Amino acid sequence: MKIHEFYRGSANITLNGSIAALVPAVIIAVGNLYYIQNNHIMLFTIPFVVYSFISFQIYLYRRKQAISIDRNMSHSTSYYQSLFSARYLLVLYMNQQESIVHLFYPDGHQAGMIKKYKQKGFFLFRKARIYALYNSQNQAVGFYKIKKSTSLVIEAYDQNKRYLGCYEKERVSWVKIKKEMLDESGESIGSVEGSGYFMDERIFNKTRQQVGQLRRGWMPVEWEGRFPEPNTPVLSLSKNLSEKDKLLRMSFLIDEYFIER
Repeated sequence: MKIHEFYRGSANITLNGSIAALVPAVIIAVGNLYYIQNNHIMLFTIPFVVYSFISFQIYLYRRKQAISIDRNMSHSTSYYQSLFSARYLLVLYMNQQESIVHLFYPDGHQAGMIKKYKQKGFFLFRKARIYALYNSQNQAVGFYKIKKSTSLVIEAYDQNKRYLGCYEKERVSWVKIKKEMLDESGESIGSVEGSGYFMDERIFNKTRQQVGQLRRGWMPVEWEGRFPEPNTPVLSLSKNLSEKDKLLRMSFLIDEYFIER
C-alpha cells in the first residue's frame, strides 16, 4: 500500500457513510408520502440529508488528495529495508470495522500496521487482548498483550513470541500518571512523558536521554506533497536502538491509539 491508496480508502469509507445516511431519509420520505402524509414529518429527513451532503464533500476532498499524492509520488519501490530501519514513521489511524494504525515511511510507502491479532490457539495468548505489529508484507513481527489490574500493562513479544518487556501505566495521583518501560527481568529501562493538551509523547531511556517521540504538528515541508495534512503524527526512534528495543518501545502506541481513544 502507498499513502495515496490510504487516502482513497478513507474517501471510500466516507462515501459509504454518505450513501448510508440517505437510506433513513428515503424511508421517512417514502413512508410519509404513501402512509402518513404529514409535511412536518419531512423535517426529520434534514439531518440525514445534511450529513450525507457533508460526507460527500469530504469524499470529494479526500479523493482529490489521493489523486494529488499519486502524482507527487515516485512509483519506484521504497528504499527502506524494514520498518525498524526507518528513523521516522508517519502514523495514520483508521477507524472502520476494526481500528488499525497504519505506519508509513516518509517516501509514502507503507511500513506496516498495528491491528488486533486473530488468535490461533497459542496458549500464551489465549483469551487475552492482543495486538500485532505487521510489516509491509503483512507478516507479524511483534505482539502486544494487554493486561489490566490496578495499572495498565502492555507486554511486548517478538515474532517468535519471546517476552521482551512491557509498558506500564499507573495513576499515581489525580493529576499525575506514571508511564514506565520495563525489560524482560522487570528492571526499568526508561519512561514515557507527554503533554495532556496535545500529542507530544517523548520516550526516555534510564539515563534520561530522549530515544523516541510521537508528535503531532511537526512534519518537514518536503513531506507535504505525500502527506497533505500537516498534523499527521510522526513517530521518531533513535537509530541507536536495536530492533528489539524499538519493538518494546512502540508498545506505548497501543495505549495511545487503542486504549485512550
